[in-house]
Amino acid sequence: MADSFEDPDLAAYYDLINEFGEDDHFYIDLVMAADAVLDVGCGTGMLLKAARAGDHPGRLVGLDPAEGMLTQARRDPGVEWIRGDLGTVAFDGEFDLVVMTGHAFQIFLTDDEARAQFAAIRRALKSDGRFAFETRNPGARAWERWTPENGTDIVGHDGERVRVEHFVESVEDGLVTMTETFSSPDWPEPRVDRGTLRFVAADHLDSLLVETGFEVVERYGFWDRTPLADTSREIITIARPGPLRAGPPWEYPNR
Repeated sequence: MADSFEDPDLAAYYDLINEFGEDDHFYIDLVMAADAVLDVGCGTGMLLKAARAGDHPGRLVGLDPAEGMLTQARRDPGVEWIRGDLGTVAFDGEFDLVVMTGHAFQIFLTDDEARAQFAAIRRALKSDGRFAFETRNPGARAWERWTPENGTDIVGHDGERVRVEHFVESVEDGLVTMTETFSSPDWPEPRVDRGTLRFVAADHLDSLLVETGFEVVERYGFWDRTPLADTSREIITIARPGPLRAGPPWEYPNR
């Protein structure tokens, strides 16, 4: 639900809702082992800030289109924070590792959008670099748990009580459209965002990666590195640059 985090007030709640967890521990090991790292869709920058706090000595770059998120991220000046996306900011062979965390891949709703992302990431990587990301496995049907009764209650930085609830409006052809509502007894009215996420099966994901010049080198179904199964919660992928297929290069789609 990217739109809500253009708002710096709502973005301030992101780390309270999404505390440093198993996924972050998985990625931090990869980040600490790489000299130059790009985090695509870095959000509040939690991952890269943790790496710098852990004495990562190299280049750390966080890229995100949401100004609200970057307002939070920029509180740590030890990382290079850039507002934008891979359609507005280009990199060329600069990174040992590119990560895309927090299920950010799921906001790309078509194959062409996904291909454009992958092609831009491949260009950003050094020849021996790695690309690590995750997407929710459609076999686990996560959207069935996105209901108001499974909402999250947090206490804001000023002591305000906030509840975050999701409501799924439709599920069709792998696209899940839902609302995300922030409410508080201290506010005159709730704040509602609406968005769509795409669920892609592993075999289709792999075909997109191969088309854009990647080879999958590691694949897991959860953050403890268990193998991917039909009902695994995640599809976690580590890929490396491989041969490009013949044909025109994929370009970032016009929006």
